Amino acid sequence: MDQKFQDFEKTIKRKHSVAFTPKYHEGFTAKIKPRIFVEIAVKTFEALDWEVVYQDKNQVEAKRENDFGKWTHKITAKMNYTGKAEVESKSLEGIWDQGKNSKWVKLFIYAFNETLKSFDTEKLAALETEVERKDNLDDYVIPESLPAPKNFSRPQLLIPILGTGLVATAIAYLVALLSLEGLYVIGLYEVGIGVILGFVLKIFMKLGNYTNWKTIKLVLLGAVILIFVLNQYFQYQLIMTRNHYEPIGFIAFLRIRLEHGLTIKDLNVGTIGLLISWIFQIGVTCLVGYLRTLIAIMKISVNRVPTEVIDFAIYHFIKSKSELKVKSELSKMGWKSELEHQMVFDALAGLQGGQQMRREG
Repeated sequence: MDQKFQDFEKTIKRKHSVAFTPKYHEGFTAKIKPRIFVEIAVKTFEALDWEVVYQDKNQVEAKRENDFGKWTHKITAKMNYTGKAEVESKSLEGIWDQGKNSKWVKLFIYAFNETLKSFDTEKLAALETEVERKDNLDDYVIPESLPAPKNFSRPQLLIPILGTGLVATAIAYLVALLSLEGLYVIGLYEVGIGVILGFVLKIFMKLGNYTNWKTIKLVLLGAVILIFVLNQYFQYQLIMTRNHYEPIGFIAFLRIRLEHGLTIKDLNVGTIGLLISWIFQIGVTCLVGYLRTLIAIMKISVNRVPTEVIDFAIYHFIKSKSELKVKSELSKMGWKSELEHQMVFDALAGLQGGQQMRREG
């Protein structure tokens, strides 16, 4: 960060905010077009060492990290067509912002105006031309050829279903063993299982070349439920075998467990406590697995298509060509089949999804 920005930062009077998500916003006027505002704002964020995570034609978002590399604030700068600009800073953690949101907003506005001062009329006109060319990809050179498509296999849902099912069964047995040995740690195991399921699904999605998110979500949910049910069943079998009890049915075993409830140290929280713990286990595992699997799908979708092909498709979409026309252009370059077209469109969706996660994460 420039010294003059550091000096100004020290003079800012903070306005503290307490809320579930503390935030602060402030408006100002700038006599430039919204798209040029965005470009100047990007340069401002770069000068302040804040990472830009999203931009469109009238707004830009950045995140500020602390000394440990963790994002702490999200700053959004936007302008409408009346020339009214708004800047908002939102805390990403905590309920008291210690006045930092107001500090970042005021610092941005100062830095923005200082950056804008470096552009006279001639430089602004040049910047506008440059931005227009960049938005329209006018400098993009259409290649004579594209890398040949890989030999994509037909998507096979059965591979992630069977593979994940087998791993889920093994996890359920291991958790049952550890639970009976008193080594189960609620919360820790659920997070670990969610991470493992995301990793396993990534492997089997690659092997099956299957990345349909709507279906994979159901596979993940099925795996989580399978782990939970089989964990209870394996515990039942192990208890019956180790203690030589007279055989009772699995349903009767579950009924007895519910009647006895959940005991935490010396405190029995009853049936309701046990049910809440089960819901917590399933919920946390699903949430962690959901995020890990979603990230895996986006990475697989992007990595299996060469960058040159993705850029080629983006160029034609930027030029307002329909999906059918883009398919036609891809076919001329050797990407002819419907499966190959779908791989390209999945890659574009993966890029968009990754950008959205960076905004929200």
